Amino acid sequence: MSLKQKTLDLQKRMASAVMGGGEKAIEKQVAMGKLPARERINAILDTDTFHEYDLFVAHQARGFDMEKKSLNADGVITGTGKIMKHSVCIFAQDFTVAGGSLGLAHARKITKIMDQAMKLCVPIIGINDSGGARIQEGVNSLAGYGEIFYRNTLASGFIPQISVILGPCAGGAVYSPALTDFVFVVEKVSKMFITGPEVIKTVLGEEISMEELGGAKVHAEITGNAHFYATSEQECFEQIKKLITFIPFNNKKKADPYPSKPPKTKYILEEIMPADASQPYDMRDIIKCVVDDSDFFEVQKHWAGNIVIGFARLNGETVGFVANQPLVLAGVLDVDSSDKAARFVRFCDSFNIPLVTFVDLPGYLPGIDQEHAGVIRHGAKMLYSYSEATVPKVTIILRKAYGGGYIAMNSRHLGADFVFAWPSAEIAVMGPEGAANIIFRNEISNAPDPDQLRKDKVEEYKEKFANPYVAAAHGYIDAVIEPNESRSYLINSLEIAKNKSESRPTKKHGIPPF
Repeated sequence: MSLKQKTLDLQKRMASAVMGGGEKAIEKQVAMGKLPARERINAILDTDTFHEYDLFVAHQARGFDMEKKSLNADGVITGTGKIMKHSVCIFAQDFTVAGGSLGLAHARKITKIMDQAMKLCVPIIGINDSGGARIQEGVNSLAGYGEIFYRNTLASGFIPQISVILGPCAGGAVYSPALTDFVFVVEKVSKMFITGPEVIKTVLGEEISMEELGGAKVHAEITGNAHFYATSEQECFEQIKKLITFIPFNNKKKADPYPSKPPKTKYILEEIMPADASQPYDMRDIIKCVVDDSDFFEVQKHWAGNIVIGFARLNGETVGFVANQPLVLAGVLDVDSSDKAARFVRFCDSFNIPLVTFVDLPGYLPGIDQEHAGVIRHGAKMLYSYSEATVPKVTIILRKAYGGGYIAMNSRHLGADFVFAWPSAEIAVMGPEGAANIIFRNEISNAPDPDQLRKDKVEEYKEKFANPYVAAAHGYIDAVIEPNESRSYLINSLEIAKNKSESRPTKKHGIPPF
């Protein structure tokens, strides 16, 4: 056979292999509102940059007539490409081939591209759309999952790992996305759960739909397993592309700088915050007043809304923001918000992204439910993550900073490089009303007019302690600044701190309060 004939044979084999499960299976996939696997890859990557590997890998399973079945690409497509001209490794499970089920060869295609991503020091993007373990391959399927989880752990903090849930992701398969840095879900498309509706009905006798059990909204709003929620696959792909612009491609680099742009919002900082300290406002408006182009890319927007996290730029450089949200529960810290913030802080620290913290909270959320849910352990994650972080860390206290919440929100005492406060800052062990009731309890109870004396004592406490000047007198606050100076102070502080050097005790690793 001549080279020309062999080339034609190759083209024929490739044309057959890229058809996945065949035209009818692809049509069924599209009818479900889902793009075929290769179209998903091409929609995420820059045009004509995808190069596929291991197209002809075949399963080695025997029994259950598996030796008679030829599964194109073994149900998963792997390769490399570019996003915004930066190289990435990528894989996409193909539901049209045996339901995207994972066998040993399928898993080894994934682990091979993961190994390649770590060797090349580039991000790995995984598109999950699979019915789960390939039952016919038995324990080999479980071995395949284990090898993937192991590499997820090795890659953690070394290269960014992105999971995209575009179909079912059930049973043991869900633990790979859970081990990655960011999980994207799409309304009515994404499904994640450990045990399916059938098992729940058999064991518990309860009827529940897949959407109710583990749909996109469930994981975006209730479990916190998803970081980004989209209403369509195309919206999801745009979110991935935007995220990529904010993060570095490995832990040895910094995110690419962009030209600096002034904020474009029409808000005035002094006008956003109400004069009444008991009134809420949207912290995102504050952030947009100080960041480049007023562009704030929020992470986990729909979960634990009492804290806001996300990426923005200051003077063209990527910065991670952590901020209390007075609109939700007055911005208190609780079990979920502590987990949300602590994980984000650790990501930013791992990938050389400076941290800015905006503080306005009355403390930790009180109540028996929170105590029993482990708020002590979860709250400690905030203390651990900020203390551990060695990237530049700058804090601005906008209004309330009471009790343990003051400490946890990147205070001077946890290693913040710079701490600033607005004149509206109130820094104290607790709020004026509660403090006055405790400190002056006897005086108030014995007074001819207890209500009036209580009001007087509250005002007295506010005057003495509910301001930034006591903390500034102790050096815990570096400067009390005007709100409109916030952007310049942040930019200057981050510029000064960009080459900071901190030593830590020599150890294998710490033990966070998981």
